[in-house]
Amino acid sequence: MELSTYFEPIDTAAVGFAGSEFHPMLGDTVDAYIEKGHFPQVDDASVVLMGVTDDRLSIGNRGCGAAPDQIRHYLYRLARPHEEIKVVDLGNITPGAEPRDTHFAVIEALDQLLERGLTVVVLGGGDDLVFPIYKAYELLGRVINICAVDSEFNLDGGDEVNSRNYLQHIILQQPNYLFDYVNMGYQTYFVGNEMVKLMDELKFSTHRLGEIQASMEHAEPLVRYSDVVVADISAVRQSDAPANANPSPHGFYGEQLCQIARFAGMSDKTSCFGLFEMNPKFDNRGQTAHMMAHAVWYFIEGFYYRQNDFPYRDKQYYKRFTVEMPQNGLDIVFYKSMKSDRWWMEVPCSDDERRERYLRHTLIPCNYSDYQRAMENEIPELWWHYYNRLNG
Repeated sequence: MELSTYFEPIDTAAVGFAGSEFHPMLGDTVDAYIEKGHFPQVDDASVVLMGVTDDRLSIGNRGCGAAPDQIRHYLYRLARPHEEIKVVDLGNITPGAEPRDTHFAVIEALDQLLERGLTVVVLGGGDDLVFPIYKAYELLGRVINICAVDSEFNLDGGDEVNSRNYLQHIILQQPNYLFDYVNMGYQTYFVGNEMVKLMDELKFSTHRLGEIQASMEHAEPLVRYSDVVVADISAVRQSDAPANANPSPHGFYGEQLCQIARFAGMSDKTSCFGLFEMNPKFDNRGQTAHMMAHAVWYFIEGFYYRQNDFPYRDKQYYKRFTVEMPQNGLDIVFYKSMKSDRWWMEVPCSDDERRERYLRHTLIPCNYSDYQRAMENEIPELWWHYYNRLNG
């Protein structure tokens, strides 16, 4: 079906376009769907925005479907990040008669956008939208990594997908196209030790809030490795983001969410960025909507600084370092980009079929500190994690 079939125009009264008097604001330059019959062209877009106003599967947080236009209200008043960046806003997915109909529309729309090689920002709506995002990549036959900024793991039970169990439903899909699920910012008192053990048994990569906050540099390679980066706004502390029915006094600072968004924008691998669970009826003078608009802005700005230096095929523009680990009988190969000074490490896979299937995932983003640890005969934790995933 035509892409426009799935969308309805933006409510300009709610968004309040910036207008020429604010030039050069983002709202003056974005190509937005504001009138029936005038659907924007996407083929030459840098970043594509789409809203999903369905909140029926958001557990305990109904009202978050009103978030997309509230975020736009502040986003369009921000300065245009760079003249070379073309932002296209497709409006909002038309809610279906049932939530599964909305999910179908999200899958079909994303499938068309991703197949064209576009980078998409999804404004929700609830966390349940991560499931149709995954299904869009499944439709493309693409094995992916998902990075979730979330205080919980979303592994609750239930036959119907919802905001608290979407990961369980993704895991159960066969054949499965999820290589790794990375959680950044979980809080143990919300998930419990048994759930942490379960995530470890599933060989997923989990990182406590304090671990990430202690060094935001640690977050960058986790994001750089991910095809999909999503954030539940309740992972941000209530004082910075009150617009959620289930807030917490602890969590990321607003500027840390923006830093993660910028990492995602800069990642050559990330093709979908999602912000979910913002509920305007709990907001304080637009504080959360404004902060989420900043996160989208930082993602767009990060996109401008993409280096196209993911060393998947051509490694001639990289410095190669081999570190011998005699105590393990292993060698670790590192690559350093001569364009961006970013680092990767190569993880071997003994099974030819698995190596071919997961070829995009055998080069692991890392930091210089991982290379330093290897030089001291200490195998980096990330290398071990993905070695076990590829050879387990």
